[in-house]
Amino acid sequence: MSDYSDGRLECGADGLLIHAYYFPTHSLGTKRIVYNSIRGLKRFDVPGPSKWRIWGTTLPVRWANYDPQRPKKKIGFLVDIGKRVKPFITPDDPDAFEAVIKERASLGPSTGAASKGAIT
Repeated sequence: MSDYSDGRLECGADGLLIHAYYFPTHSLGTKRIVYNSIRGLKRFDVPGPSKWRIWGTTLPVRWANYDPQRPKKKIGFLVDIGKRVKPFITPDDPDAFEAVIKERASLGPSTGAASKGAIT
């Protein structure tokens, strides 16, 4: 399996890197997540209000990294790392991203299907 990188997200040999994650400076603050700490990955159609959230949160259960291209994206993911707050990310190539994460975190095969309904 090849690595995945789109400038904001990187799936390397050691884990997932989410760049521009921490507030208040997107130039610093990469969140590092080792694959064996990922408990789940929820793919979903990005709902209208979440499209405009380019950084941060309006709900205390998810946190969006800085992504000024998010309003143009249709697919997002919540990464369950066993904590109350889940990273909310929108990769440029959702299928490739999902395939790498699911394989390396041993979450089963990628379906390419987005969940419907509320994202929590």
